[in-house]
Amino acid sequence: MDTVTTQYVGIDVSKAQLDCAMLQSDMQFVSMHFSNDAAGHAALLAWLTQHTKDSLVVVEATGGYEAAMVAELATNGLRVAVVNPRQVRDFAKATGVLAKTDAIDARVLAQFGRAIQPQVRAPKAAELTELEAVLTRRRQLIEMITTETHRRSMVTSRVIAKQIDQHLKWLAKQVDTADTDLGNMIKRSTLMQRKLDVLTSVPGVGRVTAVSLIAQLPELGTLNERQLSALVGVCPFNRDSGTLRGRRTIWGGRARVRAALYMAALVAARHNPLPKNVLPASTGRGQSQESGVGRGHA
Repeated sequence: MDTVTTQYVGIDVSKAQLDCAMLQSDMQFVSMHFSNDAAGHAALLAWLTQHTKDSLVVVEATGGYEAAMVAELATNGLRVAVVNPRQVRDFAKATGVLAKTDAIDARVLAQFGRAIQPQVRAPKAAELTELEAVLTRRRQLIEMITTETHRRSMVTSRVIAKQIDQHLKWLAKQVDTADTDLGNMIKRSTLMQRKLDVLTSVPGVGRVTAVSLIAQLPELGTLNERQLSALVGVCPFNRDSGTLRGRRTIWGGRARVRAALYMAALVAARHNPLPKNVLPASTGRGQSQESGVGRGHA
């Protein structure tokens, strides 16, 4: 429930700037702008702590531009909710706000926070943040290898072919380095090592899938299967009205986790007795092409 002392702060995040709107108890807005860098984050923190003792800060997930700012605020004890941009846009339309500017978006986020009371999640531990960063870089390297391999197959120039071959060798070394870093990070944490051992004991789940789940689904082990499936986006939602029974569909959730689980599901459909009876067998090879920590499994 809303309280008199709670103030809702919406922050529209861009690469260079933070547009802030504080919705006060008298329903008036106070707007401020800060740079999206370390100095701006410190100034934002000082402004928030000066003007309110109890605030809920609402920001949209922007693909990473918000990460440092969210970490700074959460580390200093502020409640921060990172929300889905689609939900906020639907909320804006429902309230008749059709215009879209940075200042308007910040106000909508503050109003969204007051009306919806989005869940505040504890910030990721530093070790999980670092693990996810290395995992993301590894995925980018694999994508670059795939792209360069396709280019190599179409090149007729020997000079260009040699350059691509050299680049592919360098990329492969970088993947090996990332694999080593991931392994070392897991070994340094007894909890992560235990999770890895449990996950990889499931037929079809290899190290890449397991590390992806550890880094990108830290709620694993604290929520039940229904809550987790909804969080990831693999839980079918009803589409019923009156006597109509619509087709159940899945959407939303954490796309990267679903991508990590995809190959594991294909392998499990062949080799794990439990899902083998309910999942169609893969028509492909059913084995990940990634090297290193994922060799032989998804």
